[in-house]
Amino acid sequence: MFELLPLILVGVLFITVRGSTKRIDRLEKELGEVRERLRLLRLGGADGEPGVAAISTRAFAPAAATSTAEIEDSLDGEEPPLEPMVLRGQPQPALVDDEPELEPLPAAARAQTAASAPAPAESLENLLGARWAVWAGGLALALGGVFLVRYSIESGLLGPGVRLTLAALFGLALVAVGELIRRKALPKAEALYANAMVPGILTAAGAVSLFGAIYAAHGIYGFIGPTLAFILLAVTAFGVLGLSLLHGQALAGLGLAGSMLTPLLISTTAPNLWTLFIYLTVAQVATSLASRLKGWLIVPSIAQALLGIWALVALIDTTEITPIALSLIAMIAAWMLIWPGATGDDPAEPEAPLSLEALGRRMSSGPLGLDITLSLAVLLPALMMLERDITDLFPLFGFAALIAALAAAGSARHGAFWPTAIAAAGALLAAVVETGMVGQAQVFLFGWGIYDTELPALDVTVMHVLLGLAAVFLFIGLSQIRRRFAEDPLFSTVWAVIAAALPVLLATISFVFYGIYARDWLHGFFALGLGAVLLGACEFLDRKGALPGFRRGIDVLLAGSFAAFALALHTLTDGVVTTILIALLGFAYLMATRKRGWSGLPWIMVMALVGVLFRIGWDPTLVGPEALSRTPFLNQLLPGYGIPALLALLAAYEVRNWPGQRVRNALQGLASLLGLLAIAILVRHAMNGGVLDSSVPTLGEQSIYTLLVVGLSGILMTLDLKSPSPVFRYGSMVAGGIAIAQTVSLHLGALNPYFTGESTGSWPLINLLLIGYLLPGLAYAGLAFYARDKRPLPYVVLLALSGALLGFAWVTLSVRRFWQGEFIPYWKGFEQAETYSYSVAWLAIGVGLLMLGSRFDARSLRIASAVIVIVTVAKVFLIDMANLEGVLRALSFIGLGFVLIGIGLFYQKILSGKSTRPQVVDEDEAPTGI
Repeated sequence: MFELLPLILVGVLFITVRGSTKRIDRLEKELGEVRERLRLLRLGGADGEPGVAAISTRAFAPAAATSTAEIEDSLDGEEPPLEPMVLRGQPQPALVDDEPELEPLPAAARAQTAASAPAPAESLENLLGARWAVWAGGLALALGGVFLVRYSIESGLLGPGVRLTLAALFGLALVAVGELIRRKALPKAEALYANAMVPGILTAAGAVSLFGAIYAAHGIYGFIGPTLAFILLAVTAFGVLGLSLLHGQALAGLGLAGSMLTPLLISTTAPNLWTLFIYLTVAQVATSLASRLKGWLIVPSIAQALLGIWALVALIDTTEITPIALSLIAMIAAWMLIWPGATGDDPAEPEAPLSLEALGRRMSSGPLGLDITLSLAVLLPALMMLERDITDLFPLFGFAALIAALAAAGSARHGAFWPTAIAAAGALLAAVVETGMVGQAQVFLFGWGIYDTELPALDVTVMHVLLGLAAVFLFIGLSQIRRRFAEDPLFSTVWAVIAAALPVLLATISFVFYGIYARDWLHGFFALGLGAVLLGACEFLDRKGALPGFRRGIDVLLAGSFAAFALALHTLTDGVVTTILIALLGFAYLMATRKRGWSGLPWIMVMALVGVLFRIGWDPTLVGPEALSRTPFLNQLLPGYGIPALLALLAAYEVRNWPGQRVRNALQGLASLLGLLAIAILVRHAMNGGVLDSSVPTLGEQSIYTLLVVGLSGILMTLDLKSPSPVFRYGSMVAGGIAIAQTVSLHLGALNPYFTGESTGSWPLINLLLIGYLLPGLAYAGLAFYARDKRPLPYVVLLALSGALLGFAWVTLSVRRFWQGEFIPYWKGFEQAETYSYSVAWLAIGVGLLMLGSRFDARSLRIASAVIVIVTVAKVFLIDMANLEGVLRALSFIGLGFVLIGIGLFYQKILSGKSTRPQVVDEDEAPTGI
């Protein structure tokens, strides 16, 4: 009983389809009559015939209502289209003169109007009756065909040949019925139910039956050979793809799936890679053509992804990549010329500002599915080629051809962001992988004895391919910019980044891994040519009127030209010569501001000085430790550090009137930094016997650095007064903060001779303590005095406290040196007289500061005096009472008492004198006193 159920379902389906066809014909007829009657009522009779115009509305109102209700019931409320129809036996009415005939809208306008109109809510009846029933019916038909075959097999009713023939005939019959219904389908059904069309579902079910019958004939029963089976499956797939032009994108997906899966269904002992990829390419191109005709986006994206997957699968077990590479190139050509082709370009936005937001909108515009699937379907197999052992073609050649083709396609279609960006990223990734980062790691491990296997030899061919790929990106990038810089400055700027950065990076990677570090003429001349081309492109675009819309693009090209010239300097020179020439090259770009107003020219000097700092950080000696002269000051460090510092100073002066404030600030800051660095490195070299090493500096050397930083803070403060600048203002405070940090951490801590045991020198006053404490303390005091009305009060207080701490440390350590001699480490202990001397010295400092504070009416000095006196009192009561004995203990307390009484009398005199005078408070000065 259950075996007959599929046959019953098929019969019921045919009866239902036949009834639906009759109902559709009746609805069409009634719709035409109602529409024509309404038209005649609105226009009136023609040629003075009153019969038509005088038709009573009441006479046909019920019929119209009934017909309209039936129409709305069948079309779910959609208004039927008004097409010209004529009643039988009635003359066609003429249009009234004051109502001109309306011309039909163009197809593009109709599509735009339909897209902008909000879609009506779909009723449950429509969803279940018009859509779900169609989908379920199509599935039932497909399963019915399968069950019929299964029933015949299990029952043994028919032979295999007859069963396969019937299955094929059943599939053809479904396709024929689908085409028959399509030609007589309900009006607007295609628009209303595009994804649930009865003809498309029937055709799809028939196609499944045909695929199953052909595969069974080959794979199960062996009735036909692989060649005939392949041809039949391909013809069926392409036939379904052709029918999809009539039945929609869903059927196209089925045909595409069948065409792409056909090679998997055919087993052969001698697979031919050329035949396979020619067939796959034809299938992909045919899908692109069909998609172009119908405007589909999903099916061609799937086709590109499937071809990329086929390429990856084929590369797993093959030594031949030529057919794969050609197939992928053909897919790129189909994407560029067929679909989306030129019609897929997004309109440029010439007035859009150059910003990340505008770039984000551009990245998300256009057919993203087509662009991204194409890019990944090309890039992933191309990268996989690099890891395969290929016999017919050098793998990097195949990779370079695919990446160049993808980049060229992105350049041809200016709206295609992702192919361009992914091609550039893939080229850079392949360069890093192919040049052997792993090999370099092996070299490192080999040098340490961890990796003892033989290292692979480097192939010079890779260098040539990388340089060729760099030239390709340069050419297509500049070509794109030349064509589109005026109408599409945003994407042209993206191409400027690629054309400027990618060739330089590829050439640099090639030089680092394959170049000759002494004199590499190949990389040197390539870099010189690259820089000249980029610089010439800037001049060409400037004369073509690219400014100001393409200003950022020209700046990027300028930066690329400088990077290329800098690479040439590294390939053709070395040592201190390279460092000086880089600074001179940047200064030459800066001086070009006198001839050209390009905003990027001063920033090139900033790049050059940053490059100099990078070289200094890489090798502070600039010429190598062995080649560095030991002569103090007059050695290679003087020009290597001094000339860039001097050029930075001249550059800061040259751009004093430049409109860009940030570049002025950057050059001023770099000039200050390089000047200080030049002096500091020369001092370190001289104080270490002509040797630069990484050891911790001594207190004397560190004191020179602290004095330099304090002096830099004062110089920047003076420059800020003459020409106000954030760099000068904040730079002076940063320098002062660094000096304060050095005081706390080094002078008073790590390098203090009390902790290190370092010799303080044999002279009583002119010794290490003078250089390490008194001179920096006086420098801090002078800087605080100079900054009292120019910088915030907390900063000035910190400077004054630093000076006071250094002065206090100098007095204290000098007392210890008087009693302990040249070496004053803590492990030598304390004598009683030494302990008493500290109290005397500290009280003397407190009294001295009090007198100075009274003389200059400086509240800060009086506060410092009070702090020192309090510290002394604590020391006398806590330390002297416990450690001193006899007369020293008595003298300590007696002296402290006299000093405290004197201080009290001093303050009483000051306060009493102030109380007898009229008190006038200055608005700008706070009240004084402790």
